[in-house]
Amino acid sequence: MENIRINTTQNVALDYEAAGVGYRILAALLDGVFIVVYFGIMAFLFGALGFNYFLDDHQYLAYALIILLSLPILLYHFLSESFMNGQSLGKKVLGIKVVKLDGTQPGLGSYFVRSIMRVIDIQISNGVVALISIAVTDKSQRLGDMAAGTTVIKLGSKVTLRDTILYKQIDDYKISFEQVSLLNDKDIDIIKDVLQHSLANNKPQNLKVLADKVKTKMAVETNLNNELFLKTVLIDYSHYQFEK
Repeated sequence: MENIRINTTQNVALDYEAAGVGYRILAALLDGVFIVVYFGIMAFLFGALGFNYFLDDHQYLAYALIILLSLPILLYHFLSESFMNGQSLGKKVLGIKVVKLDGTQPGLGSYFVRSIMRVIDIQISNGVVALISIAVTDKSQRLGDMAAGTTVIKLGSKVTLRDTILYKQIDDYKISFEQVSLLNDKDIDIIKDVLQHSLANNKPQNLKVLADKVKTKMAVETNLNNELFLKTVLIDYSHYQFEK
């Protein structure tokens, strides 16, 4: 399987395994199941609520309601990847996700381009264009990925968020590094991603490179080991944002 090297904006190189054709087909099939289930639930509710009678008496309002409830299906991939950090429900089940090749976080523009290009990659060509491009490109990209500068990777062994950052506030917690105020959400996302990846793939050298850069940016010195320092920074930042 093709390995993909992504350099984060902190110049830490992370090696990921590309999600091949098989994984992406399975994810697409699972997404199709979720869409069918949603459609079935909506159809059942329409029938149970007597939608046909409502359609006769309030035609335009009924059509507007149909369009509104159809949006989650029409925009499924764009919405799910945007709000689930690069994963649709199918991708989440299989442990794969969309990433940017330049190491930055994919934005709405990237997800939108990927979603629009599905018309060519998958819908018009019945998936043939996507299958061929994923199979022959070095980074396992379909046309939508090439246009958006993204690809789809397999995530490593699972490391829970509890191992990297505590979203739940700890009573009477005292921030260890007040300099976390110098960091921003983008920095924290990178720290969390590198920490998760390094712990899952036993890459302590990545933790050292990142820890050194974070210490430099925050202008701090500490005797904590690299892993504990980065975890402390994540927890500190969580509490700092809560206290602001």
